Amino acid sequence: MTPLEFVEALREQSLENTFNPYSERCDRYDRNDAPQLRLQALRSMLETATEREVDSLWIGRDPGHRGGRRTGLAFADDVHIHLHAERWGLSIRRPTRGEKVREQTAAVIWKALSRIESPVFLWNVFPLHPHKPGNPFSNRPHNARERRIGEEFLAELILLLQPRRLVAIGNDAAKTARRLGDRRAIIHVRHPSHGGQAKFLGQIVESHFQ
Repeated sequence: MTPLEFVEALREQSLENTFNPYSERCDRYDRNDAPQLRLQALRSMLETATEREVDSLWIGRDPGHRGGRRTGLAFADDVHIHLHAERWGLSIRRPTRGEKVREQTAAVIWKALSRIESPVFLWNVFPLHPHKPGNPFSNRPHNARERRIGEEFLAELILLLQPRRLVAIGNDAAKTARRLGDRRAIIHVRHPSHGGQAKFLGQIVESHFQ
C-alpha cells in the first residue's frame, strides 16, 4: 500500500459516533478546506517518512477532540502541529480557525520529542476520533469493531514505514502492538495522563538513549 492508497482508504471510513478528520468538516472550528488540508498533511508526512529510516513508531489509543480531531495528526494539537511538520521538513497550514486549542497529552508528548532527534512517527490504534453519542466534542475509548479496523491500518502502516521499534503509550496500545505479532522490539511506556507525566518522560527518554 502506498501513502496515497493509505490516506484514501482512511478517508473512506465512515463509522457511527466517530469523526473522520480526513473526510468530514466541523462547522464550528474548521476552515472550509479542512478535510483536504488534513489529508494532504498526512500524505506528505507519510511520503517523507517512507524515504527515511524511521527509528520508532509511537502508538496511542485514540485521537482526542482537542488534538487529532482538529489536526488529523496523532498527538498533535493546534499548538504543536507546525513542530510536527517541521520534524519532517514540511510546512503545513492549520486546518482549524480561531484561537489555538491546547491538548495536555500533546504538550507532554512534544516535551519528550524536544529531547529526541531520531525520526519518530506518531499514530493511534484507532485513527478516527471516537466520541459519545450526541456529543462530538467528547472522547470515548474505541470499541472492538473500531479496534479491528484500526489494527488493519496500523499493520499497513508498519509495513509502509518499517520502523525499527514500536513504542506503545499506555496499556491499550501495548495490547494491540503485541496482538499484531510484529517481530520488532516493542517498548511499553506509561501514558502521561492521570499523573503519569513524570514516569512517561523518564521511560520515553531512557528508551531512546539506550
